Amino acid sequence: MEKSYYSATTYSDIEDLKRLDFIVNSIQSMNNPGARVLDIGCGNGNISLALGSMGYQVTGVDIDQASINTASSRNTYSNVKFEVLDANSFALNDAFDAVVCSEVLEHLHKPYELLESIFRILKPGGVFVATVPNGYGPREMLITRPMQWLGRNNLDKGIIAFKKLLGYSAKTLQSSNEDLTHVQFFSVGGFNRLLKGVGFKALEFQNADFLERIFPFSLLTRRIKFLQRFDCWLVDFLPRHFTCGFYTSWTKLGK
Repeated sequence: MEKSYYSATTYSDIEDLKRLDFIVNSIQSMNNPGARVLDIGCGNGNISLALGSMGYQVTGVDIDQASINTASSRNTYSNVKFEVLDANSFALNDAFDAVVCSEVLEHLHKPYELLESIFRILKPGGVFVATVPNGYGPREMLITRPMQWLGRNNLDKGIIAFKKLLGYSAKTLQSSNEDLTHVQFFSVGGFNRLLKGVGFKALEFQNADFLERIFPFSLLTRRIKFLQRFDCWLVDFLPRHFTCGFYTSWTKLGK
């Protein structure tokens, strides 16, 4: 079903919307209509703007100027602001009711440092939503890791050119950052241990998608929405190891 906040984003793929629904539902679970939300690694602002359209007080931060420029150019909400900022530089404690960090941690050499900052920034009883690729799932094992290896060895140009002929691009709606290299490959257990090690308590875990964004399956799924929906539905019945990504929500216990 079409949600009103979809219109605030440029998302149209079912997996992007499924991830957004998980984030929205996690924040709505607080029953705090005026919640202050920090969107770390906000990229082009899709999540921030969706939450802003619902009345939340949203601050979107990213270290990439191009992404913040894109997000700011699309912002029509007085309750949403975007800044070029490293979240580790926040001096605030217990400042936000909710923190979102979507498709960010896999790009960081030291994700633990950011998670410690998030724990400090989040209010006790608040909600932290983290989404990451499954480092041992189908997409990372069959697409991301091989392509990054080919790129490091300067062997990827032919494949990239071929995919461009088929209408694929290296760009993502999530961010305008030129460098989207994955440096962390999280397992189910490893990601849970990482978050719990910082002090977070798990609330919810959901699978993302299965094969719909993996070439050559994507030749069909990118054109046929029903196949995207079926794939995103099917993966919820599969073991977590089969998903291409994790949607997770956590809380910080009160003092």
